[in-house]
Amino acid sequence: MERSDNPLLADWTTPYALPPFDAARPEHFAPAFAAAWAAHRAELDAIAAQAEAPTFENTLAAFDRSGALLARIDLLFGNLTVSASTTALQAVERELAAPRAAHESWVLQHEGVWKRVDALYRERSALGLDAEQLRLLERVHLDFSFAGAALAPEARARAAAIAEELAGLYTRFSQNLLADETEWHLALEHEADLAGLPPALVASAREAGQQRGLAVPAITLSRSLAIPFLTHSTRRDLRERVWRGWVSRGTLDAARDNRPIAVKILTLRNELARLHGQRDFAQHALRDRMAKTPAAVAELLQRVWEPARAKAASEERALVEFAREHGLLPDGVALAPWDWRFVAERRRSATLSLDDAMLKPYFSLDAMSAAMFDCAQRLFGVRFDERRDVPMYHPDVRLFEVRDAAGAMLGLFMADNFARPGKRGGAWMSIYRSESKNGAGVLGEPAPGERVLPFVVNNNNFAKAPAGEPTLIGLEDVRTLFHEFGHGLHGLLSQARFKRLAGTNVLRDFVELPSQLFEHWAFQPEVMARHARHVKTGEPIPAELVQKALAARNFGQVYDTIQYVGSALVDMALHQAVDPAAIDLDAFEAGERERLGVPANIGLMHRPQQFRHLFSGDGYAAGYYVYLWAEVLDADAFAAFRETGDVFDAATARRLLDNVYAVGDTVEPGATYRAFRGRDAAVEPMLAKKGLIEA
Repeated sequence: MERSDNPLLADWTTPYALPPFDAARPEHFAPAFAAAWAAHRAELDAIAAQAEAPTFENTLAAFDRSGALLARIDLLFGNLTVSASTTALQAVERELAAPRAAHESWVLQHEGVWKRVDALYRERSALGLDAEQLRLLERVHLDFSFAGAALAPEARARAAAIAEELAGLYTRFSQNLLADETEWHLALEHEADLAGLPPALVASAREAGQQRGLAVPAITLSRSLAIPFLTHSTRRDLRERVWRGWVSRGTLDAARDNRPIAVKILTLRNELARLHGQRDFAQHALRDRMAKTPAAVAELLQRVWEPARAKAASEERALVEFAREHGLLPDGVALAPWDWRFVAERRRSATLSLDDAMLKPYFSLDAMSAAMFDCAQRLFGVRFDERRDVPMYHPDVRLFEVRDAAGAMLGLFMADNFARPGKRGGAWMSIYRSESKNGAGVLGEPAPGERVLPFVVNNNNFAKAPAGEPTLIGLEDVRTLFHEFGHGLHGLLSQARFKRLAGTNVLRDFVELPSQLFEHWAFQPEVMARHARHVKTGEPIPAELVQKALAARNFGQVYDTIQYVGSALVDMALHQAVDPAAIDLDAFEAGERERLGVPANIGLMHRPQQFRHLFSGDGYAAGYYVYLWAEVLDADAFAAFRETGDVFDAATARRLLDNVYAVGDTVEPGATYRAFRGRDAAVEPMLAKKGLIEA
């Protein structure tokens, strides 16, 4: 394929130089990557071949600018494979997994570039670098070290081979899970199958059925359908079927069993850690985290685990008593995993005189999206203006210009909110272009010194309402919407000079702070009163209902705490295993659940064979704890607003922008948090928020 025939290699003449979504085809990617890899190799070889001694500008800044062509192709490909996957695209993804990893290893093991970076690092105190330049030097040096650049030649080659093999395994794991989630469904063929389901859920299930060519509603393994079904269906037999499908993801088809893949990933990670002189992968990975050691992670998790477990036991007794009293369980039958959410919802409704049918009409997706935009404007002075004339990769995807108070462009925001076949489950933020002021001056990028506009995308998996009807979302969906938008703001508001330090390129246990912190504004009474309006009458949500909604969020919170912390503890155990190759994953999981005392009728949020955070990449491996670590930070950070008496206090919001959302990784995260708060974070606000200590 000639370069001129490949839209990925031609100039992107779309508005804002966005990807040519309507022209890109699966067959374009392999030749585009080949050309981009060659261009990147030439750039790095040129950096290494310079006769001049290494300087920050001719080595570090040049390295940060390199690979512009590759970055735009790689980001487009990575986003499409998780948001708009097809059989053809999955085949290309498998084909390119190892070559992509090989190129990344080649870059971060480039001997000539490494020698120049290492020489600068050794003389860093005498170079007169400013704080951001020094941070870039330290981070790039660590990137090379983690990739094995400092290892002996044989070990360095083995590290690169491991990276290639892991890339293929990550792809297989992800595609297997996507196939299970796409193919499995429960057809609701009879009126009795709909018993207990709210009308909005039935409508969404009908839409899911139509997407699969069915004439009846269907429950899929999308979280936005499976969890509400487990919460509301009065059909205990059908709840069990959905629950068993849900916990069997990753093993539903023998040909797609993720268990041996996960064990192989663990084994290779352990070998990689040992190449770096570490006992296990947890110790290796935590060298580049705020927590630093497995002991620090264990201390935090146990501070929550033990009181949560005790509270779960009392919660179970209350649920069983309620279920017996109201005939929700057959006589002599124990509370099963497919019963907990259902009984808890009935008890919550009875206790608070509240149910989803009362709340959801006030929480349309459009209204809650407007609420998050409004909160961003009140806090940071930014506004979001929709563009409807730019082709996207799916008709449901929405594009917004992001502008500051003076009207200047800050970036682009894309919202991809609905579940559909070919889109992976869960919710996540990603980028198509990173912010920086170190552009290469090519491919539509500004020259160095001018700001490259970021292009950010939020992905959710809400169940779409039928055409012409508003999509209604629950309280947990509202939280998810704001959470991912917090990540989006982190990418959009970045003001870093260098791509490596921009936006969400921060330590993993800091990256969840901006997202989890932004969740707090979703549930402020003044935000609800302003935006939560009935979809039919337009009336604002009554104050009494707001208070009930806030109480409902905290009702039975221990269930989610057990599911999450239990999963984080199992993650650490898996990555501290001395001999991962000998692991029987089912037996290991069962043993850990018994050792920890995980309540059988609660279970884990993620079983190993479906744990995307751990096995679809290495970002959260030995790092699922980071949500709790960030929860300590976000609870303490939001307390700074409460202390002023105004959750939109302008001075506090300015400090938050300057020291959290805009700073990227230009400052060590502990230091930047202290600059915002004036001290380290206190753990008590998080424990109080979870109801584990008195507020």
